[in-house]
Amino acid sequence: MTKRYAVRWFLAGGALARTGDELAGPALLLAGFAVAGSPATGALLLAALTVPAVLGGPLVGVLLDRARRPGRLLAAALLLYALGLGSAVAVAGRAPTAVTLACAVAAGLFAPALAGGWSAQLPRVAAPGGLPAATARDAATFHLASLAGPALAASLAAGALPWAPAALAVALLLLAAPLAWRLPGSPPGRACVGAPAARSGVAALRAGLRLTARNPALRGATVTSVLSCAAQGMLTACAVPLGERALGGAARGVALLAVVAGAALLANAVLARYPLRATPDALLRWTAFLQGAALLLAAACHPVLVLAAALLAGAGEGPQLTALFAVRHREAPARLRAQLFTTGASLKTTGYAAGAALAGQLADAALPAALLAAAALHLLAGAVPGERERVCRPRRGGGRLPDAPGRG
Repeated sequence: MTKRYAVRWFLAGGALARTGDELAGPALLLAGFAVAGSPATGALLLAALTVPAVLGGPLVGVLLDRARRPGRLLAAALLLYALGLGSAVAVAGRAPTAVTLACAVAAGLFAPALAGGWSAQLPRVAAPGGLPAATARDAATFHLASLAGPALAASLAAGALPWAPAALAVALLLLAAPLAWRLPGSPPGRACVGAPAARSGVAALRAGLRLTARNPALRGATVTSVLSCAAQGMLTACAVPLGERALGGAARGVALLAVVAGAALLANAVLARYPLRATPDALLRWTAFLQGAALLLAAACHPVLVLAAALLAGAGEGPQLTALFAVRHREAPARLRAQLFTTGASLKTTGYAAGAALAGQLADAALPAALLAAAALHLLAGAVPGERERVCRPRRGGGRLPDAPGRG
């Protein structure tokens, strides 16, 4: 480590933690299937892992905002996530189902720390003026993880025991913990500037929710991202039947999701190298429209159009996540930044799960209708009003971006 915690270590830790998280879902599905011989048990475990994020996100965010050394809290969250995941797989089939589900729920409470909680620390690490490019690279780690996680799970499950993906997930989470521990903290006397130390956690939680509701940019970005995430969940649920209908096999439908993730990763790499002049607010909306257009193509269920749709969807999904992070970094005060990131991650997880559940019902009856519904959600997301375009100027009380190192 250098005197200054390098961005490359931040990105490495995020990639490790998020790949472990992406492995966790397939690992529980595989473990549940191996124990019960039915996908229902695995699906129940997956739900137990994802649903608690709704509660865990805001709580983890408040704790991170109030911590002088949030990196140590992140490291603890990674360790507890790994412990819960490993315990769920270890006791599956050996203990009552309620115990297994409780372990998965305990792990899921800390999942938002891997997503929003980690990204919220980026302004502490990025050099002055380097936040936009670092944000694009941070967003790219999500797509790298979504590409690598399921592929690793499938490979390990095919050639080893069903608990091997979970073991790798736990190992990756443990590797990320030291990098989280070394994250820089707040300078003495500057922690949580603008917030009394005695402020209760409940008051901090209310302040974060109130800011999201009243700030036009944050409110618009949150609604847009949740609607788009619900549509992305619908596409995921449609992948297998779409592969069977248009590409000649269910496995090719799963591979289609890898194409989306790969296109998103490439788009973010290009965006980090060649930033666009558009504001993050505009980019957030236009990428929603691009993903909506992609799903309109997919609804034709023609092989060439389906492949083109996957590439277009990824080209929109990657920059949309970068734009969302940029809006949050710009608008969130340091004392509430982690809470806004983790709460946003929780809402997106909820939207994704709801979209996948809805599409699962629609796709059985009419696949094109499910894809058209997902396209409509993206188009609605792009039409959500946000902050009006403006010339970048300093805001009252400080610079235009809350991204100077040490302000967190």
